[in-house]
Amino acid sequence: QVQLVESGGGSAQRGGSLTLSCAASAYIGVFGWFRKAPGKEREAVAAVYPFGTPFYADSVKGRFTISRDDAKNTAYLEMNSLEPEDTAMYYCAAELTGGTWRDETRFRYWGQGTQVTVSS
Repeated sequence: QVQLVESGGGSAQRGGSLTLSCAASAYIGVFGWFRKAPGKEREAVAAVYPFGTPFYADSVKGRFTISRDDAKNTAYLEMNSLEPEDTAMYYCAAELTGGTWRDETRFRYWGQGTQVTVSS
């Protein structure tokens, strides 16, 4: 069983930045980040494949950057130009079992979540 521990959430003003971290207890092939806002479905935000290949949801493209440090078994989500609409609980997911990274049911492991709140 792989453990995922997220950190880095908090509060920011519109236009501000936050960086989330997801530390895994073992090597991970594909990391994903998802978010769930109150009253909304959980949505895919970004994923990073081996060798650092990134994928993004259209809503965050150009503002968020996902990366990984395999020496630390850690993935990062750098969030810039934050908007109030980015307010959500952010979850790290790991080990895609096939299919698309946008499908949360395809990830085997999940972190506990970290809250991001963006005020206007």
